[in-house]
Amino acid sequence: PKIVVVDETTTALSQEGREELYKQMNRVRDNGNTVIFISHDLPEILDKSDTITILRDGVYIDTVKSADVNEDDLKKLMVGREVTGDYYRADYGEKVSDEVVLSVKNVTVPGLIEDVTFDLHKGEILGIAGLVGAKRTEIVETIFGMISIESGEIYIHGKKTNIRSPKEATQNGLALITEERRTTGIFGMLDIKFNSIISNIKSYKGTAGLLDDSKITKDTKWVIDSMRVKTPTQKTQIGSLSGGNQQKVIIGRWLLTEPEILLMDEPTRGIDVGAKFEIYQLMINLANKDKGVVMISSEMPELLGVTDRILVMSNGRVAGIVNTKETSQEEILKLTAKYL
Repeated sequence: PKIVVVDETTTALSQEGREELYKQMNRVRDNGNTVIFISHDLPEILDKSDTITILRDGVYIDTVKSADVNEDDLKKLMVGREVTGDYYRADYGEKVSDEVVLSVKNVTVPGLIEDVTFDLHKGEILGIAGLVGAKRTEIVETIFGMISIESGEIYIHGKKTNIRSPKEATQNGLALITEERRTTGIFGMLDIKFNSIISNIKSYKGTAGLLDDSKITKDTKWVIDSMRVKTPTQKTQIGSLSGGNQQKVIIGRWLLTEPEILLMDEPTRGIDVGAKFEIYQLMINLANKDKGVVMISSEMPELLGVTDRILVMSNGRVAGIVNTKETSQEEILKLTAKYL
């Protein structure tokens, strides 16, 4: 082909897979053809591209030579304001309570996960790391009742639970932000109002069994305002929003259910750096309010930047749990290969 478009492809690949893709991109370029490489990974795009075009809210901003800019320059162009430094926390583990809000003990699902055991504490952000295929998603889906447990036990606030469906999970104070928001997170053809309130629909029923539209409008406004969703109106089709704004609506939807435990599967995949920072701050604020947060991520800097501890999965098994403040990328990568 004369032109190859690579659209957010590397987010789903292991490092080995990424290196192979980079090699093929270079081959296309070296043959005199063109690669259009779309990515939110700033170090990656700086390293692998010759020129960079920046878009913001569907508008062309600028085209720059990769050699002439750094990450902070790109952040400013992408967000429209100064965004410097990293998102690293200074208070790893300092505000985490000894109280356990979620306890997973020896949970096994044949062919998926084996003997998974860990605790989530009040006020903690627990990261889950692992290579593609390590069965990270299967852990949160099992906790949320989407996958049946063959053996093992799950406790919420010390009480053994038998969650058999997402509905029962929600009733037990759990919420799940799924990995593939376009296929399992949003109702793409429907408006923001519907997408904001659908997980909390029972709370809007009036005495006659009809929905209270004024309360729905009020809560949708809360989602838009508190999540800083960029949208013309509440009736805008959610599928027309950017990935970051779709994700904010989904998070706001689940926060309306007032969960005690928020499970987040790749919450920042494919969204811009400005929305990422807002989601990181939201997670930290939830932890500061004594909520328990579990975050799956394939981005090592993200895990090291916002979590208190990191659970590392390898081929469906827990390879280790490390304190974020005391670990390194090298230790985590070594653990990811433990059971391969």
